[in-house]
Amino acid sequence: MIARHLLHPGRHGVTGATLQLAAHRAEPVWHVALRLHRREVPDDVLHWLLDPASLTQRIRVACAGRFAVDVLEQGFLRPQQNESAHLDMRAATRAFVREVHLLCNGAPWVFARTVIPRTTLVGMNRRLTRLKNRPLGAVLFADPSMKRGPVEIARLLPGDALYHDATQHLSVLPDRIWGRRSIFMLAGKPLLVSEFFLPGVPPCR
Repeated sequence: MIARHLLHPGRHGVTGATLQLAAHRAEPVWHVALRLHRREVPDDVLHWLLDPASLTQRIRVACAGRFAVDVLEQGFLRPQQNESAHLDMRAATRAFVREVHLLCNGAPWVFARTVIPRTTLVGMNRRLTRLKNRPLGAVLFADPSMKRGPVEIARLLPGDALYHDATQHLSVLPDRIWGRRSIFMLAGKPLLVSEFFLPGVPPCR
């Protein structure tokens, strides 16, 4: 069940003062999807969160227009503490981090963040640092060695880490964003993919 303090973002929505607290933002609190209190999640978002198929392919179909990937940032950076722990990485160790928006006709529908340990970037996996504007999902689901771990769910609020990254380029800032993450294994090597669904995304069908 999602912690109660995550379910009430406050009465005043997003404020400039809230966004100025970036240096002190909390990391997202992740919950195993099987323990999710589903009544707290809008049905339209819930279907996206629990859909096991390739998100890239789902977005392409739902868009019925021009699909594109906008790379917001990528490089060897320090992951969040919860990400390092989930990947069994030592604290403060750098990994390849990639943040993108998945766009439909120029509008951001999904914010995706990928964390790849250096130890994963061997052999064919080195290609993961050279995707440019190609979607990661197309690579993952085309690889016969790919295995996906359990799905976890979190909600971003304006004071949380990643909220600013997820909502940049949005004309209206939401008071909450639901997302999911999974560890994918490629040739036995892990990477962590987090995907947050923005207000413009349509119902999952």
